[in-house]
Amino acid sequence: MSIVTNKIKEYAALLSDAEKTGVGTNPLTILDPNLSVTEAYHIQLENIQMKVEQGQKIIGKKIGLTSLAMQKLLGVDEPDYGHLLDSMEVTNGGTISIEKVLQPKVEAELAFVLKKDLIGPNITTLDVLQATDYIVPALEIVDSRVKDWKIKLPDTIADNASSGFYVLGDRKAKVDEINLELLGMVLSRNNEIVNTGVGAAALGNPATCVAWLANKLSEFGIPLKAGEIILSGALSAAADAKAGDSFSARFAHLGEVKVHF
Repeated sequence: MSIVTNKIKEYAALLSDAEKTGVGTNPLTILDPNLSVTEAYHIQLENIQMKVEQGQKIIGKKIGLTSLAMQKLLGVDEPDYGHLLDSMEVTNGGTISIEKVLQPKVEAELAFVLKKDLIGPNITTLDVLQATDYIVPALEIVDSRVKDWKIKLPDTIADNASSGFYVLGDRKAKVDEINLELLGMVLSRNNEIVNTGVGAAALGNPATCVAWLANKLSEFGIPLKAGEIILSGALSAAADAKAGDSFSARFAHLGEVKVHF
């Protein structure tokens, strides 16, 4: 359930205009140093609702700030989340025009596709595993409508958790076919390794991230629905992307996912 005030409408418009024009806005937390996390989520929901009214479809959610390093950087002790829209999906090996992003970075993570609804609170990691149809490797292209990535927690939440685009791999795996905590990943840019990671980098287990999300969304009356795609959080630091770059992430037992700029 979204709560709309004049401030929420105004700040949502700033982010929407930045996305349309390609010119980043000043941090919302500069305009209002007391901007709350709850207000930030309602700003996010305001822009998502506008896009849905324009014909876009919500097809899942993304979880951000799952690593301790990123949480410490922003001075928080829990992740955040954003919405995935059908307009954000890029085919495996596809190309993203650099004109469609402001300051992109690429992260490698695991995507959960659900076969059952998850309705918090009190969802456990086991509940997530039982509700998961399959897992695929993924790349998330994070982006910020805030100038120079000068963000605090409310800034990134309001900006749909700094979402941009995402790419899903082709190989689907059942949860009992892989060890989520020990699953290894290598992220490369232009055929040079830039980062490595394991599943445990995301709150100890990517499925734990999905459980957190289901419980967090219950505060807003939002369920995770069967068929939704859930990006469970980066397994390593994000890598900057620029025109001409090619990225690939190779996952043990899950194959490769690629994107070009």
